[in-house]
Amino acid sequence: MSLKSIAAKIFAQRIYKKTQAWASSPIETQKAVFQSLIHDAQKTQFGIDHYFDQIKTYEDFAKQVPIRDYEALKPYVDRVVKGEENILWKGKPLYFAKTSGTTSGAKYIPLTKESMPFHVEAARNAILLYIHETQNADFVNGKMIFLQGSPILEEKNGIQLGRLSGIVAHFVPKYLQKNRLPSWETNCIEDWETKVNAIVEETINEDMTIISGIPSWVQMYFEKLQQRAGKPVGEIFKNFNLFIYGGVNYEPYRAKFENLIGRKVHSIELFPASEGFFAYQDSQKEKGMLLLLNSGIFYEFIKSEDFFTEKPKRYTIGEVELGVNYVLIISTNAGLWGYNIGDTVQFTSLKPYRVIVSGRIKHYISAFGEHVIGKEVESALQEVMEGTNVSVNEFTVAPQITPPEGLPYHEWFIEFENEPDNSNAFAEALDNAMRKQNIYYDDLIVGHVLKKLVITKVSKNGFQDYMKSIGKLGGQNKIPRLSNDRSIVSVLNQK
Repeated sequence: MSLKSIAAKIFAQRIYKKTQAWASSPIETQKAVFQSLIHDAQKTQFGIDHYFDQIKTYEDFAKQVPIRDYEALKPYVDRVVKGEENILWKGKPLYFAKTSGTTSGAKYIPLTKESMPFHVEAARNAILLYIHETQNADFVNGKMIFLQGSPILEEKNGIQLGRLSGIVAHFVPKYLQKNRLPSWETNCIEDWETKVNAIVEETINEDMTIISGIPSWVQMYFEKLQQRAGKPVGEIFKNFNLFIYGGVNYEPYRAKFENLIGRKVHSIELFPASEGFFAYQDSQKEKGMLLLLNSGIFYEFIKSEDFFTEKPKRYTIGEVELGVNYVLIISTNAGLWGYNIGDTVQFTSLKPYRVIVSGRIKHYISAFGEHVIGKEVESALQEVMEGTNVSVNEFTVAPQITPPEGLPYHEWFIEFENEPDNSNAFAEALDNAMRKQNIYYDDLIVGHVLKKLVITKVSKNGFQDYMKSIGKLGGQNKIPRLSNDRSIVSVLNQK
């Protein structure tokens, strides 16, 4: 065992003990975060407008600070973007993470000197807790790659801005720099396909041990590696044993990945976003990701079924239940207050608090009152693929409300890697799995409001071509699993 591996295990033990300390006192930990946030933001414009100096309890906060999404917070953000100080958080942010908006064009999410370290520490700690649990640290001697956006930053009124993954690239610890790929020059390539080709050339002869990125884009990298070398990724990189991912559920991709790699590898799931790093998988044995309660973020939760009512009840960490679908609401040391990030979560454990990402509050199908969420379609597809040779590259689901004839239905647009032997039987099994996942969907089928789902096959690389056509190929971009309309599927390359 190398000195580097021994040092990694010692460090991992230290981080494990620190994590256990706050995870075993969740309510007290969140209370301390809450009080710190309110104290530090009292003299900001937002704090003045919402009487932070009078807030003594969480109940006071809930009365004073309404739930907002980016559009509602935008008047404050606009002032920060213009260069004003002490608006949402003390001083000016260090960076803006620039992301795609909905109705307002680009979104500028602030990153402050208080919030930025947690983005880096969380990813590091996920790996260290993996080392502590498995006692596997040999991979620290090899090379690691993080497929991410360009680290080139712009400047707006004295504040640098760029993609979150590109900003984080500036904070990679020095002790990882020698092991990290791709090169800075390759990482700066904007065109995704050109970038992946360059990454293949840089890495194909290296001892890659950790590979990280959104599964759909790592899949493209693996396919190009396989085409270039003529053998599985696991033979190219004999010591590759750890895949780190976030952004989407890995399960629909797992069979395809294992085929591309040629064997199984351990994986670590992360839950990062521009607004904060919320959770990471802390155990290979337990389901879900550890919710980071000590990272400058105060969490609230609203039941998804109540979210669109006039005054939905807001829950804190001590009030949540297992298996309930919650909209995640955050207040942070980057100056986001009562902020709806759009993600929904379910708790898989309350000791400690672990979550899975169940979908997006705006990405659902409820054209007929069924309110199908992302977790349900992913679980149904995974169920019917088990024990078969069927594998899927990508998929999305949309309602067909006005078919040329017959009842409306849910239409599944699937790009198969390996197609089912019997498409009708596969669609029947998938529909039955969906009916088990969602009782409202089952009622609509039984009541002849909907007919059974229809599968439409998408041609090879159809989803990649679609993402390219809208300028979102690669990086942190991903296909929504669900839409309540047909705006995406209407332009997919179908066959």
